[in-house]
Amino acid sequence: MKTLRRALVPLAILPFKNMTYAQKRDSIPLKVRAFAADKFPQARDFNLDYTLITPYGSSSRLKDHELPDNKVKSFQQVKTSANIYLIKKKSFLLTTSLNYSYTSMKTENPETAPGMSANNNFHYHSEALNINYFSRLFNKTAIYTASLSVDGSDMHFERLRGMVTASVVLKADHKIKMAVGIAGVIDPSTQIPVLPIFTYENRFNNGLTLDILLPKKVLIRKGISSNSRISLGTEINGTSFYMYKNSSTYEFRQTEINSGAIYEHYLGGNFIGTFKTGVQTILRARIFNKQESFKNYEWEANYRPSFYFNIGLSYNPFGKPKSK
Repeated sequence: MKTLRRALVPLAILPFKNMTYAQKRDSIPLKVRAFAADKFPQARDFNLDYTLITPYGSSSRLKDHELPDNKVKSFQQVKTSANIYLIKKKSFLLTTSLNYSYTSMKTENPETAPGMSANNNFHYHSEALNINYFSRLFNKTAIYTASLSVDGSDMHFERLRGMVTASVVLKADHKIKMAVGIAGVIDPSTQIPVLPIFTYENRFNNGLTLDILLPKKVLIRKGISSNSRISLGTEINGTSFYMYKNSSTYEFRQTEINSGAIYEHYLGGNFIGTFKTGVQTILRARIFNKQESFKNYEWEANYRPSFYFNIGLSYNPFGKPKSK
């Protein structure tokens, strides 16, 4: 699930980045809106962010055995990503996506989780090559994508995955943008191999914008100045990394729901600063042998809600705002 969501974010918004407005764009309001949208692109070309989670308790079990309660005293994470255009044609787009995360966790009872210690530091990376093809279907713009990715730790490359998507742009004008589609993942460890895609953006006359990208996020946005905006809503994220114990490779994977506020500020020169905060709820956390699937887990934990704080900086040379 985590891998699917991470890959869907840049792929699902391609229809919106490549569609032009159906209406004329010679009015000042439309030009201002287009410029504001360019300042805050959905997919960031280069991004670096830091996350801090307040302490939270948990209960867990090892297979069918209940374990003593535990507490995560400290959780910190640094993530960096890049979405780079390699070839861009009228009906063809080739990109690469690069991701790296460093996760640091301190727990009270490390013996309750296999492969864990009192102080844990994990490195995770993934690299993908994405091919996008644009055509017409039922007189609508259709986007077909194929992605091949590999991930791993600081010690080894681990998994090779594939993904295909197909989506249709139902509407794209200065107020409403909407697309639907379906995605499939070629990976025995994935939780959901086939998933629908729904992308919807509605700019209301009162200045509010409804931004939906399922299964990733639901947000309400509001510009508070010419260079800043605030968003309220929910985003789904994930944490994944590999662990090694007794000559075996295990994967830790969890799904997180972050509900709160996002503040973004255009800093000039294609730089955007971001601050996020709110309540984090972890739906499910499991450790499973790499040779097995997520449902055939060895360890599972239930975490109590906690507060999260995230600060980020992105640089977007490929989506440089153009003067109007």
